[in-house]
Amino acid sequence: MANTIDNIGNRLREAIVFYWQTREQQKSKQTNGGKPDQGSRSAVTGGAQMSKIIGLLTELLLEAGAKPEEIFQNKALELPGFFRPTKEWDLLVMRDQQLVAAIEAKSQVGPSFGNNFNNRTEEAMGSALDLWTAFREGAFNSTIRPWLGYLFLLEDCPRSTCPVRTKEPHFPVFQEFKNSSYAKRYELFCRKLVRERHYTSAVFLMSSRAGGLRGEYTEPARDLAFNIFAKSLAAQISIYRESK
Repeated sequence: MANTIDNIGNRLREAIVFYWQTREQQKSKQTNGGKPDQGSRSAVTGGAQMSKIIGLLTELLLEAGAKPEEIFQNKALELPGFFRPTKEWDLLVMRDQQLVAAIEAKSQVGPSFGNNFNNRTEEAMGSALDLWTAFREGAFNSTIRPWLGYLFLLEDCPRSTCPVRTKEPHFPVFQEFKNSSYAKRYELFCRKLVRERHYTSAVFLMSSRAGGLRGEYTEPARDLAFNIFAKSLAAQISIYRESK
């Protein structure tokens, strides 16, 4: 896995450029077609922005020892749930009809940070609860705990980084949320997903519109860096490879 890991920063910058270019192309195409979606949704309905990041993770998986036929990134992404029939993930690794790894990759661009923050957090927590309950019930033919990853990319802009007031009509919110920005809240959220063992590893990235087109991004928290995420995923693949 040395080649990709050694060049991980450059490869991730390429994926960030692709993300912003794809958003702009989708937004322009839908606007020119005369039927623009409301708000920023016009730039996300194409669903391809994160594909370069998923492709990068796929390369890491292959270098770690996964076989091409074990990796699913464009189709056959559904897994059974406990509270619902199925959930579609963004990247899966299967081996011998057992679930090795599942990854969710999400992003958020303004302006509606408040509503989208609630939707994203509820979605991620619900997906994890559904998967682990299904795992407990033997849905994935394995007693080996699968690797679950969460990757989040947030737009770096004044509205995502400025303090946000919390409403406390009945009880005080936890101290870390008081006057915290949406960027800080996402950082806390990703960290808590891992600490509470809902996800094995998480990534939190930020990138501005202008800087992103040049490949610029930041990793606000060292424990939520892409490199740590990649190495943890590779270790999971190695465990299954060595068990053969």
